[in-house]
Amino acid sequence: MSPSTADAPTDATEIRALTVLPARREDVELHTADGLTLVGELALPADRPPAATLVTLHPLPTHGGYMDSHVLRKAAWRLPALADLAVLRFNTRGTTSPRGTSEGAFDGGVGERFDVAAAIELAEFRDLPRRWLVGWSFGTELALMHGHDPAVEGAILLSPPLHRATDADLDAWDAFGKPLVVLVPELDDYLRPDAARERFARVRQAEVIGVDGAKHLWVGEASVRRVLDEIVAHVLPGHDPLPTTWNGPVEQATDDDESR
Repeated sequence: MSPSTADAPTDATEIRALTVLPARREDVELHTADGLTLVGELALPADRPPAATLVTLHPLPTHGGYMDSHVLRKAAWRLPALADLAVLRFNTRGTTSPRGTSEGAFDGGVGERFDVAAAIELAEFRDLPRRWLVGWSFGTELALMHGHDPAVEGAILLSPPLHRATDADLDAWDAFGKPLVVLVPELDDYLRPDAARERFARVRQAEVIGVDGAKHLWVGEASVRRVLDEIVAHVLPGHDPLPTTWNGPVEQATDDDESR
């Protein structure tokens, strides 16, 4: 939700669940090849160009997923300042968030191929560098099915259920050859680390990382920090682990719903 009035502490501030660090944030619209307008937000480093870009794909909208799902929102709150990353978030077709509602209707991952393409196209149009897809749950299916685009450098998957993505999609990513980083919670509801390693063995360049104690929704600050550290470690090697404190102005968001 919208941050409250900025506060400028003189000492280092611990980065907590509701901490919003400085960035240039702007509302954006994505236009799909099948004629829809999708709503989103682009967060950029406050005072310098981005070093790399995250194009994020949110969890299942029919189960509460949207561009503000908490891990993606925290990536946008923190990573422009802590790692010089651009973070693009958007609502897939038919999805609503406080930013607004994207046109169209949920299509189970089929029509959403146009949404993924539109997001990559916007990142290209804005000359955002080193574009990586970051999908979470349903978003991992979209990345696997529709993300092997030459304009992206790779993909990071959070809690992949592999419900819609098939072995054929995995084989296509293998042939694509770009990096595929797979973060699998030890206590995931759908796919756990050992099973994930077996399924993703089809993708020779896939790196499957089991995360002890984590669950599908990555609830808790320790889980969020692990996810963000892994993202930065793979997108900008050598820039992790991320700081846990910040010297400078911060804002505080008004709520943090970790249930989606």
